[in-house]
Amino acid sequence: MKYYLLSAIKPVGEPPEPETMVEINRRLNVFHEELREAGAWVFAGGLHRPDAATVLRPQGDEVEVFDGPYAEHKEFLGGICLVMAPDLDGALEWGRKAALATTLPIEVRPFLGEVDD
Repeated sequence: MKYYLLSAIKPVGEPPEPETMVEINRRLNVFHEELREAGAWVFAGGLHRPDAATVLRPQGDEVEVFDGPYAEHKEFLGGICLVMAPDLDGALEWGRKAALATTLPIEVRPFLGEVDD
């Protein structure tokens, strides 16, 4: 088994209407429960918007602290889900289900190394 990161990519702009978010959250709960029942669940969570970020940048032996995102962007990381799957095809199937639940593009990326069964 391998770990895979499913990253939800959100566009910059206004969030969906509250009633739309209720339906998305319902579908996400169903998706997360399916992950748990399949033994693929590791962790999932949404993130605050990029303007809530703090960037720490090394400068020699010191670290500078900056408010806000590192760079301007049109999209941002809106949430993550860490899953276990036997291979990329299995992870892509979870990513497909995440995309349908969130209505957002999902990036699927493997972690380095293997996980003990």
